[in-house]
Amino acid sequence: MRERDGVFPGKGTDSFHAGRVYWTAVIITLHHANRRVLLPNVLAILSAAAFGAGDFLGGLASRRSRPLRVVAVSQLYGLALIVALLAAFPPEAYTTADLLWGAAAGTSGGAGLVALYRGLSRGRMGVVAPVTAGVGAIVPALYGLLAGDRPSALAMSGAVVALLAIFIVGWSPASPGVATTGWNRSAGLPEAFAAGIGFGAFFIFLSNASPDSGVWPLVGARMGSLAPLWLLLAVLPGRVSIRAETNRLVLGAGLLDIIANALFLYATRSGLLVLVAVLTSLYPAATVLLARVVLHERLSPSQVGGVVLALAGTALIAAG
Repeated sequence: MRERDGVFPGKGTDSFHAGRVYWTAVIITLHHANRRVLLPNVLAILSAAAFGAGDFLGGLASRRSRPLRVVAVSQLYGLALIVALLAAFPPEAYTTADLLWGAAAGTSGGAGLVALYRGLSRGRMGVVAPVTAGVGAIVPALYGLLAGDRPSALAMSGAVVALLAIFIVGWSPASPGVATTGWNRSAGLPEAFAAGIGFGAFFIFLSNASPDSGVWPLVGARMGSLAPLWLLLAVLPGRVSIRAETNRLVLGAGLLDIIANALFLYATRSGLLVLVAVLTSLYPAATVLLARVVLHERLSPSQVGGVVLALAGTALIAAG
């Protein structure tokens, strides 16, 4: 864990400033945006907040237990919430295709989550999370463009700004005392790239589910993730149980993951995938701020600027 004395003189002043910019941008967007365009963007922003908070909790838990074990148990907790959502909001249609799309998404997303938690447990959350998001945004964004999505020029400029900001945050020069790899980059970057590819594939697969399927694809997603995860736990040595204090973190991570997935699913059904995917990929803002406030991780001036730039990109995308 890093020392509390960083580049900022006060406690959490950078987090407060970035948070104020974020909510100001959201309020302005809510005031000016068209309602039809606004709803999927708001859902995507809420999804990003849930993803970011869940990843922070999962990263904390993975510093106390094996990432594979943390993901497998958190997915079980998420399954219970899916069943409750399925009962409360039954889909209009139950199709095998939607279940299979969900299973494919779950397999890729589960692998990405293991890689992300491992990266978060080894390196700085403020670096690993943004790089994961950058890679995860590029994959579905390119897919959406190739599939015929045509967002406005303002929204596309916001997407470019957001992607640029994500990489500025992730590739800022390392500070003294920060673990680095052979290229003087933060530890956990290989896992971040692997996680981004897995999450990008997850977004693509899930967006192909029928609009009438409700949360049914998420049932397939849990089946697609739980089966290989628990199979690996069965053949690998080591205990499966998690200590009580860590288990609370795992529970929070699992529930937030399902909430974020559900919000993303509904956002893609009423908005453009290329915009929804990039907005959702801004979840590192939540992870970075939580890491700063709770773990007192140091942020360089360029990283803080990158976070603020990412939030400005969010406003451009939503307003477009």
